[in-house]
Amino acid sequence: MKQKQLSKQDKSNIGRWDSKIKGLCDKLNKNKSYYTTSSCAGRIVLIKSLGEKAENVFLFRTHNRINFKELKGALDNIDYKELVEFQQTPCILHVACASLKDAQELVDKSKLAGWKRSGIMATGKRFMVELHSTEKLEFPIMNKRIVLVDDDFLKLIIEIANDKMEKVWEKIKRLEKELQ
Repeated sequence: MKQKQLSKQDKSNIGRWDSKIKGLCDKLNKNKSYYTTSSCAGRIVLIKSLGEKAENVFLFRTHNRINFKELKGALDNIDYKELVEFQQTPCILHVACASLKDAQELVDKSKLAGWKRSGIMATGKRFMVELHSTEKLEFPIMNKRIVLVDDDFLKLIIEIANDKMEKVWEKIKRLEKELQ
């Protein structure tokens, strides 16, 4: 099952692993007890506020730090007439494990690395670990093409979101070290 999963075409919106999480995924996938099924190193997005999953919801997306000019430019270019949310999303990683013992070891190591929302899901086929970081920020930022906050607020949220992204990436590095 591991080889079949790892040989599948990437179905993510960006079509490849985030560079910030690739090393951790490679390390997990080289271990006979684990393989990754999905991952995201965290991102900053402007998204249509639909309340449900749908296609084409991203109006802006980056897996990197942002600056004021970049965010302001993205907001200026949005031609969406409904509510738009700013989101800084945490890292999330799904890992299939060979046994319950392997799954528990991964959860324990992730908690040592600062991943507070991590747990095991057992299915008939396998044990899955969901590793979820807690750094998150989301709020309505635009409605009917009008930005709801001033430039000073935008500068503040950029600073906060970038700080949260740095914390997410540090947790990824710590977990990678824990797996040695």
